[in-house]
Amino acid sequence: MRGEPGTGKTVVAVYLMKLLSDIKAWDGSQLESDSVMAEYFEEGYPELLRDFRMGFVVPQMSLRKTIQRVFKRTPGLHPAMVLSPFEVGNREEQFDLLLVDETHRLRQSGNQPAGPLYKMFSDINVKLFGVDDPALTQLDWIKRKSSHRVFLLDSAQSIHTADVPRRMLDDLMTNAGDQRRSYRLSSQMRVRAGEDYVGYVREVLSDLPPERREFADYDLRFFDDLTLMRDELPERDAEVGLARLVAGFAWPWISRRDKAAYDIEIDDVRIRWNQTDLDWVSSKTSINEVGVIHTIQGYDLNYAGVIIGKDLPL
Repeated sequence: MRGEPGTGKTVVAVYLMKLLSDIKAWDGSQLESDSVMAEYFEEGYPELLRDFRMGFVVPQMSLRKTIQRVFKRTPGLHPAMVLSPFEVGNREEQFDLLLVDETHRLRQSGNQPAGPLYKMFSDINVKLFGVDDPALTQLDWIKRKSSHRVFLLDSAQSIHTADVPRRMLDDLMTNAGDQRRSYRLSSQMRVRAGEDYVGYVREVLSDLPPERREFADYDLRFFDDLTLMRDELPERDAEVGLARLVAGFAWPWISRRDKAAYDIEIDDVRIRWNQTDLDWVSSKTSINEVGVIHTIQGYDLNYAGVIIGKDLPL
């Protein structure tokens, strides 16, 4: 299943997990006839799912923690169902179904975010395939550890050299299309101005910029003074919540080792990168920090103040 940012890939996966869990626990009692999902509750279905093992794989640690909180509050779901690719690779048991969110963020060997993960990556390769082949990726782990898979992806959102190669994602989509099991989500659920606006922004950043267009009820502003933009966001956060500063990783992360240092200094503004990788958006200090792309990817914001650095040549 593929779709651009904000088309609801994660929502679809969570709903599917919830539906299967509810069918598994269904006692045969009468359901409301107007329920959208009523047709999936049929005699014999709970028995088919009795020993059914499923998991929701989320590669990014920050987003994974947020989804675990959602599962904790949702009847029928449990935080332990939300897994990292490493947890999947280390499990002894097989899964009947794995749903993989942000499939494009699965990793290949090399350039791991932490030293111990290099050895763990090699150990899992040997455990699953008998050899530590550098061509093996976490995508291969998912296929080996499950009977059925649902991949949710947007290859254009791959942002790291250690992410699975584009050709593997292309092969995945081609094979799914050949089997008529490829589905595209197109409705824009994140951006208020809709799908037309997303396409317009892509055109603006292309080699052939389009004519200027207006989009009603959408607040887009350009600041050449970071102080003004930074001061605007707390007001929007107090008004509607989820207003944050974000940026591409175009400044060194100095404060990671020196807590008194500032990472981004522009004119009179001094500010730090996100001080936590775990659910940064909801952390107490996030309104005063800048979320790096690796931390914010997959989240929804009501207002985003984007600092453009040298990662976007102008």
